[in-house]
Amino acid sequence: MARRGTALLASGLVAMIAIGGAGGYGVGWLTALDRSISATGKPMPLGQIDLLKTPAPPSTTPIPVDSRKPVPDTSKPLRAGALRYKTQTVTVRGTLKSEVSLKVPIGWVYTPQSDEDTARFNETTKRYLRFQAGFPRTRPPSASMAAKVHDLTNLEESQQVRFISQVDDGDVATLAYEWVPPESISKNPILRLVIVRWVADESGDVAVELGVTGLPQDAAALRAVIDHASESVVRRDIPLAPS
Repeated sequence: MARRGTALLASGLVAMIAIGGAGGYGVGWLTALDRSISATGKPMPLGQIDLLKTPAPPSTTPIPVDSRKPVPDTSKPLRAGALRYKTQTVTVRGTLKSEVSLKVPIGWVYTPQSDEDTARFNETTKRYLRFQAGFPRTRPPSASMAAKVHDLTNLEESQQVRFISQVDDGDVATLAYEWVPPESISKNPILRLVIVRWVADESGDVAVELGVTGLPQDAAALRAVIDHASESVVRRDIPLAPS
């Protein structure tokens, strides 16, 4: 088992995506996280273009905080002692192709993401574990955590971010916060607890970003999940083949 918080790097041929027994750097999310999809437009015929009109600027009206007042979720909390784990192995693609192995709670289902550098395992849509890899190693965990904090502080006030803790252990950095997702992610403004952890390899730079999301009452179980993941995570890379 890898030392707590240390991802191991090895070279070699990486297999196709595998889910099973053999096994952020980016500012992710949640992380996972959970990202918007860009829209594509159709070209307008030249006869319909009016060069004398200036298009109106996009609306920047903030969403009222009161409109996203958190709604209590009375789901029973996850119990850390009831969780059992098995090793899952998934290949993701960013600048590099990374095969990542880590321990995931049994029953949490692998869910492909639109971002090919990210993988996610869902217990439900409100509870999940994700990781991001496939990026170059360029900065230590503390710098990645600082970048994430900066991004969170610039979110709409309606998302009501509340920082709980920031811990820098050198080769591992961990951020915990509460957050109300925007309506594009969750129609109901249910308060979420998010724990993000950046794990360095022997280079001292981040090799894997991990994130676990759930409800505030799941705090103990979520910490157990991210501990199991970060203590077991292994990343192996090869460059992407030329296109």
